[in-house]
Order: sequence, then C-alpha cells, then structure tokens
Amino acid sequence: MDKLRIYLKSYDHKLLDQSAKKIAEVVKKNGSEVTGPLPLPTKTKKYTVLRSVHVNKDSREQFEMRVHRRVVEIKNSSQQIISALTSLSLPSGVGIEIKQL
Repeated sequence: MDKLRIYLKSYDHKLLDQSAKKIAEVVKKNGSEVTGPLPLPTKTKKYTVLRSVHVNKDSREQFEMRVHRRVVEIKNSSQQIISALTSLSLPSGVGIEIKQL
C-alpha cells in the first residue's frame, strides 16, 4: 500500500486537534512518514429563525454551526499501521474518513 489520507471533521476544534495528534503519534511510532495535520477551511452553516411566532418579522435570531476539518496523510502505509489505527479510540465528537490513494 502506498498512501492513506485521513479526513477528520468535528464541531469542536480542540477535540479535532487532539485526535489528529493521536493519529500522527501512532503512525510515527509504527515507523511511517506523516504529513499533517493540515487544516482545511472551516465550513459555516448559518440558520435564521424568527424570534416571535406571529408578529415582528423584523426581529430575527441567527445561529451558526462551524465544521472544522483536518487532513492527515500517511506515506508508506502497511497493514500494521492500519490495524493500529482501527484499534485507536477517538472521542465521540470526531468524524473520520479514510481514503486509500
């Protein structure tokens, strides 16, 4: 196997940085080269809600959700590294997607 690219997503950037650091440490410990974690642009979803139900349409509230993203790239990956990554426990607020290049 050649390269693995790991995409991480989370609403909390601190959790995201901790889990990316964990992944990089595990890969380095198993003797492979790591590039990253590289920050990707933060996606912002905005929602506008009326404050009152029937009257005062001009009075609105805005909420936003920010999705922080990181990429970790692993060069010269092996079966040992993949098994180490699958046994790694990440926090529940972090989404992970692994692509093989």
